[in-house]
Amino acid sequence: MSDQPNTDKQLVRRCQNGDQLAYELLVRKYQFRIARLLSRYISIETEIEDISQEVFIKAFKALKNFRGDSEFYTWLYRIAVNTAKNHLSYKSRRKAEYGFDPQNNEESSYELSQMTDIQTPESVLAGKQMYVTLKQTIKEMPGELQEAIILREFDGLSYEEIAQAMNCPIGTVRSRIFRAREILDVVINDAMSTGKK
Repeated sequence: MSDQPNTDKQLVRRCQNGDQLAYELLVRKYQFRIARLLSRYISIETEIEDISQEVFIKAFKALKNFRGDSEFYTWLYRIAVNTAKNHLSYKSRRKAEYGFDPQNNEESSYELSQMTDIQTPESVLAGKQMYVTLKQTIKEMPGELQEAIILREFDGLSYEEIAQAMNCPIGTVRSRIFRAREILDVVINDAMSTGKK
């Protein structure tokens, strides 16, 4: 795992020297992660594919300016998020309905099924309702809290990587994640106390 950043740097260097095969390797390495990231912003599969392709084209064109101040994936992540936001902005101007879906992938179904030890119909239903509530809560959070909590809890990025991706100090990242978790805790506690009545 520790070789990953070095491998990326080597591949980037090769790309910058005109090696297109090296870029194909980077695309293969990150295409699933980028598609999964985009699915949190865009719900239509064909659009995810199109935007994903657009992200990699933009990255390829901008690669000559990549200095390696951050990890390659962090840099690529920024391009993907900006591209997704531009796409949503364009769509919203057309009054189309597109939304953020923090759990629009197969992993979420598995995670949901693992939320309780006793799989009764009632517990499965309660788990699904809780997931819908949490998803909606995240969707309604201010943008910077939403992005920070997704990067940490769903994408598994470190605080340092999130700071790079969001272009802010690590203390700000910690604060945003803390505030987002506080909001989620309130929702969970309310749901739990309602369920006990």
